[in-house]
Amino acid sequence: MSNLYTIQKRFDTVQSYATHEELLIHILQVYLDSFPIKDAYLLRYSPIGFVAEGIIFLNESGGSHIGEIREEIRSFPIIYAAIEDKKAKFCTGMDYLKNISIKYSIPSQNNSFLIVPIYIGQYVFGYICSTQLEEEIDINEKLLDDMTTFGNMIGQLIMQARNSKKEGFLSKRELEVMRQVAQGDSTKEIADAMNLSELTITQYVKSAIKKLRAKNRSHAISILYQEGIIL
Repeated sequence: MSNLYTIQKRFDTVQSYATHEELLIHILQVYLDSFPIKDAYLLRYSPIGFVAEGIIFLNESGGSHIGEIREEIRSFPIIYAAIEDKKAKFCTGMDYLKNISIKYSIPSQNNSFLIVPIYIGQYVFGYICSTQLEEEIDINEKLLDDMTTFGNMIGQLIMQARNSKKEGFLSKRELEVMRQVAQGDSTKEIADAMNLSELTITQYVKSAIKKLRAKNRSHAISILYQEGIIL
C-alpha cells in the first residue's frame, strides 16, 4: 500500500491528462494501486435531493461507464453517514446487510462495502465505493483515515482542474444553474432553490447554451462534463 506522500507525487503529473475523463480514470487507478481493494465505482453527488449518479467503474480487468446508476443515498445508511461525516466508512457481514439494500447491492464474494467521500471543506460532491477487497486485509481506523485524506486530496485536485478550465465564459449564475440542470432538477426546482423566477432560470439556461455553442440543454451539459467544468 502506498503512503500519502507517494500518492500525492502521482498526482503531480496530472496536467499530462488531456481530458476530464482521463483525469477521473487516473484517480481511480491511483486509488486501486494505493489501497488493498480490487474495484472502484466513482459517483457524483448532489445535496439537492441527496442524489448520487454513476460515472465510471474500474477494476484490474478494465472499466466501464455506469451512468445508469442513480440513487437517493438516504436509502444507504453507510453512504449517507460517510457524506455527512466526510469520513471513509466500511461495513461487512451483518452490518453490510443492514446498510446495503439487496435490490441495489453490487454482487460481491465477501459482502463488504467501502466508501470514500470526495470533498473539499464542507462540500461533498462525489464518492468512490468498493465491494472487492484483498483477502485477509484488516480495514482499521488508520487505513480509513488515510482514505479520508485521499478523498480530500482528490477533491482539491478536481477543483483545481475545474478552475484551470475556461469556465469564465459562463457567469457564476449560469454555471450554478447548469450544474443543477446536470443534476436533473427541473426549471421550477432550480427557481425555488435559487429564489428566482422560472423565466430568469430559463434565460440563464438559454444564455449558457448560446455561449457553449450547444444545440440544447443535453448538449450543453455534455460539453461541461467533457471540459471537466462539472464532475
